Amino acid sequence: MNIEILNKNGIDIAVISSDEAVITDTQSALDLVMSVKYETGAERIALPKELVREEFFILSSGIAGEILQKFVNYHIKAAIYGDYSHYTSKPLKDFIYESNQGRDIFFTATKEEAIQKLARAQ
Repeated sequence: MNIEILNKNGIDIAVISSDEAVITDTQSALDLVMSVKYETGAERIALPKELVREEFFILSSGIAGEILQKFVNYHIKAAIYGDYSHYTSKPLKDFIYESNQGRDIFFTATKEEAIQKLARAQ
């Protein structure tokens, strides 16, 4: 896993890259949060959706809720970027829409969009 720090509007944003999924379950999400906070001090994380286990996007699995609750509990704002157009689940589309209306978790199409959302989030 690689952590690149970008500073946008005076806010540090950790951009994650890896050759393999870094969020596979609740514990791996917590490990990511702690690694980023400890190594960089950043409380905003952007990562491509390929680094998130596909089961996350099946809402009935409950994994998305558990993971996002960890982010909120540890005061982490996160943006997951990538192509969501192939998902047909209405509940997932609603979940993405509602998340994007909030202040903590965002789902965007591009890395640049993710960084912008995180930089503007209050």
